[in-house]
Amino acid sequence: MSTDVQDRFGLAGAVEMRRRHARARALTAMLIASGLTIGQGWWATWIWAGVFILVQHLEMRFAPRVLANPPRTASGAANAALWLFTPSAIAFGALSPILWTYIERYGPALGVTLIAGAMTNLVSLSRGSRVAFAVSALPYGLYLLVLPLLDAGQTAGPLLVTMMIAVGLVMLNVVGAWITTEDARRTQDEALAQAEEGRRAAEAATASKSAFVAMISHELRTPISAINAGAGELRREARDRGAKAHAQLIIDAGAMMRTLLDDLLDLAKLDAGRMEVEAIAFDPRRAVLDAVRLWKPQARAKGLRLGLYGARALPDWVVGDPTRLRQVLNNLFSNAIKFTRQGSVRLTVSVDGEMVRLALADTGPGMTADQINRLFTPFDQLDASVARKHGGSGLGLVISRQLARLMGGDLVASSAPGAGATFIVTLTLPPAEPALVEPAQPLGPPPRLLVVDDHAINRQAITLVLAPLGIVPETAASAEEGLERLAAEPFDIVLMDVYMPGMDGREATRRLRAHAGPNQNTPVIAITASATAKDWEACLASGMSGHVAKPIEPAQLYAALDQAISAARAAA
Repeated sequence: MSTDVQDRFGLAGAVEMRRRHARARALTAMLIASGLTIGQGWWATWIWAGVFILVQHLEMRFAPRVLANPPRTASGAANAALWLFTPSAIAFGALSPILWTYIERYGPALGVTLIAGAMTNLVSLSRGSRVAFAVSALPYGLYLLVLPLLDAGQTAGPLLVTMMIAVGLVMLNVVGAWITTEDARRTQDEALAQAEEGRRAAEAATASKSAFVAMISHELRTPISAINAGAGELRREARDRGAKAHAQLIIDAGAMMRTLLDDLLDLAKLDAGRMEVEAIAFDPRRAVLDAVRLWKPQARAKGLRLGLYGARALPDWVVGDPTRLRQVLNNLFSNAIKFTRQGSVRLTVSVDGEMVRLALADTGPGMTADQINRLFTPFDQLDASVARKHGGSGLGLVISRQLARLMGGDLVASSAPGAGATFIVTLTLPPAEPALVEPAQPLGPPPRLLVVDDHAINRQAITLVLAPLGIVPETAASAEEGLERLAAEPFDIVLMDVYMPGMDGREATRRLRAHAGPNQNTPVIAITASATAKDWEACLASGMSGHVAKPIEPAQLYAALDQAISAARAAA
């Protein structure tokens, strides 16, 4: 039977609540019996406590049988509740007339208190079930009405009326408390339901946004790869300075487009909680020096002094993510050099145990307190003039702070108008054993290479990137065509697009590895626009040997080819 039907009148919920409080109710009965035994010498009250506990036990035992065939009508629910809940109320309330009658001074007060306490307890025990509350409260209400009548022969009329009114007020207060509690519960349940609905809607919106960003990323990376590859070939073949300058302009524009695209993807991953950082051994001093060397030409071009201080304090090897560390430093250097007209940009390093502190200070215009508060807001560039003058998406600092936090630290800023700005990155970098670095192996004679990609622009772009190496690749426009070529003739290496219509690159690689042929063990490098750790794990599981992210950077592709060919030669 479905839960909705079973708990239509709240009986199942009431049974569950009473089950949770069964021990507390039994303990209460035993405490009352102990108190009366000590104070009045009433050993017989233990019989009352035993009967009450037995009735509770029987209620818990037979409740599942009653609810196995849940009532469908109000009268049926009242019947079921009557059998389930009234015996317990009758047994517990039976002590009140005894207290009222046989304790001379405080007996009536104790009897009323016992019933009032039991009815108050019903407010929580019967949450969500009007039937359970009404049926359980009925015996207690009758007890309250009967108690004053026990003294009817000895009590004057007005006093009896007063006592009856007081008893009625007790009952009304308990009923009012239950109604108020139920209203609050319903309001809370409705608020929780709305909040849950809002949470699901927000999660769906985030998932849709992430999917949209991933789709746009995949579509944009193809033309960016072609732009970069074509411009690189134009610059290499250009004979005059003007042509080289034009080609370089295209390359710079492509690099800017790639940076913006990477920022959008990183933000989408952070929003979805999918951003991951590596934990590998690396040389932090080299990572910092690489970032400084990268930005020295830009600083020199603006007449700025770029300084590095305290780098010798860095340990030789640590565990962390060197790629994300460089990304954070590149974002900070980019901003500092962009907004500093004259003076200097200084990076100061300090180490305290596993905590590394990188403070980048500039002599730029500085910022107000309000501007500092807006620094880490996505797409916010302080004012419109910043976007017009300097460009960018306003995402670099947002992403950098989140990356720093993922690496066990934080990113904070301090500044004042006219006094420059300081950005402080803290990272947790535990010490590590030195990593073994294999010397680079030359490519040697041009290998025979097959490019499998459904997009003609991608195939042309890869061909242009490989041209400086003297490699003229074979191509296939689909995974099926690629498998046919690989079954017929040997190749030294395969560049396989991961996402293709029909059969994708991972499935093609699995089939290649599963069947004997001239290329069963040939290295396959994944070409993918979704270079996440999860995506690469799936590629690795399918039998791929390496991966290169789109838009393709020539250096990354050359390194992947070098590694794959070296590994194949070592295996041979």
